[in-house]
Amino acid sequence: MREPLTLQQAIVYFSDPERIFEYAKQLRWPDGKVVCPRCGSDKNSFVKTRRLWFCYGCQKQFTIKVKTIFEDSAITLDKWMTAIWMLVNCKNGVSSYEIHRAIGVTQKTAWFMLQRIRTALKDTFPHTKIGGGSGSTLEADETFVGGKLQNMHADRRKTIEQKGPRANKTIVFGILDRDLRQVRAKVVPDLKRELLQNEILNQVKHGSTIYTDSAVGYDKLHYRFVHDVVNHTERYVNGQVHTQGIENFWSLLKRTLSGTYVAVEPFHLSRYVDEQVFRFNNRKDKNDGDRFRLAMSQVLGKRLTYSELTGKSDSPHHAETGTGTEQVPF
Repeated sequence: MREPLTLQQAIVYFSDPERIFEYAKQLRWPDGKVVCPRCGSDKNSFVKTRRLWFCYGCQKQFTIKVKTIFEDSAITLDKWMTAIWMLVNCKNGVSSYEIHRAIGVTQKTAWFMLQRIRTALKDTFPHTKIGGGSGSTLEADETFVGGKLQNMHADRRKTIEQKGPRANKTIVFGILDRDLRQVRAKVVPDLKRELLQNEILNQVKHGSTIYTDSAVGYDKLHYRFVHDVVNHTERYVNGQVHTQGIENFWSLLKRTLSGTYVAVEPFHLSRYVDEQVFRFNNRKDKNDGDRFRLAMSQVLGKRLTYSELTGKSDSPHHAETGTGTEQVPF
């Protein structure tokens, strides 16, 4: 059976436990050589009835889930695959309530699944600087994410107004490469010159052309880059000098946050930014199946426990066994 290109095809394709197991095995070990994720030994035996291996190196059992975002999850992989497909291919995101209704898990479980998937989507771009030096053009900008004052209770609105108009906002900083149409974005604690310019120095090759607004945090960039500024109090576009590209990304991000997710805690915002960056950077030259395979190729080594996610030390803890008594597809 051909690999799926649509959600309906994906549901049919991954409904077969044997097929989904072989698909995941091929993704994890493309050369066909199964290696223990704990000790790295390739000496093992396969227990077919339980779809797990016994490692002769560390004398422990392991499944294909070990050291991935699926570790210690009782959710079968056909449901995981459906959730991943929906998240990476829905332009405005997908809520935990929609996943809860679509695959038949509780809303709390669906929320935890989505957060683990977002962890896998993080940092999809190479660990190299963007921009090609002389001749390349980039845009840098920041945005503020948070609730609108007019929608708040009068007491809370008054408290925030006393602290400042942006006291309840979280700052997200981003850089867009116009040539590659790729964006990098992250949550930052403040807009101080040192922080913003260090981010640009770490992400952009020297000599590149950077367009920003007239914020004082960008006023020293001309020492390392070709820097031009558009003053938003006068105009938004001055020929090629503008930040409309990165503003488009901010629009997509805020539409997702306000329309689909409604209320996102600042503590979790970085994962939602990573989700939007993934979809934005892979929207043009990839179809739904390509985005799904790329997301699946990134699940390794990115485990997220519920305790880490919520910060609750009294949450249940489980040993990293990756095995269980129930037979699951994966």
